[in-house]
Amino acid sequence: MSSTFLIRLIRLFTTLIFQVLVFNNIHLFGYITPLVIGYMLVCFHHNTSRTGLLVWGFVTGILFDIFSNTAGMASAACTLMAMLQPTILNLFAPRDASEDFTPSFLSMGFFNYLTYVLILMFLLHGVFYLLDAFTLVEWSLTIMAIFGGTILTTLIIIFIELLVRSKKRKK
Repeated sequence: MSSTFLIRLIRLFTTLIFQVLVFNNIHLFGYITPLVIGYMLVCFHHNTSRTGLLVWGFVTGILFDIFSNTAGMASAACTLMAMLQPTILNLFAPRDASEDFTPSFLSMGFFNYLTYVLILMFLLHGVFYLLDAFTLVEWSLTIMAIFGGTILTTLIIIFIELLVRSKKRKK
């Protein structure tokens, strides 16, 4: 088993545990819930194959669906996010990036990384909450959940990234 696969597996189960036990219980204003499970897909290397990304995205989503009883909404959202992640990463990655380039605020710069995460989280929350609502009757609540969840999740991911990268920098 390769070390990259093991790291991804550990990251998957860590984010899944925190998502299910902690973040699913956060409901700001009754509607805004962070979907930190998307951090798993944000961290993929530049050279990861699309097939591998799609498999990881689907597995991430289906595990979240199983433990959160969300009936396939997370699977659809995470799979779409995994499909578009390489394209969005190419927009913000440095032109001279190596093949094993890992997105982080250290490698991309803070503003590029923030924009990269915001776009991916907006995509994840948009698909998830539109599938959840499946109607535009309460469109203002859906829009509030999408934008609020995107901002809250992005802030949490930036905080996690700062914690993880500061530990790696000290070593």
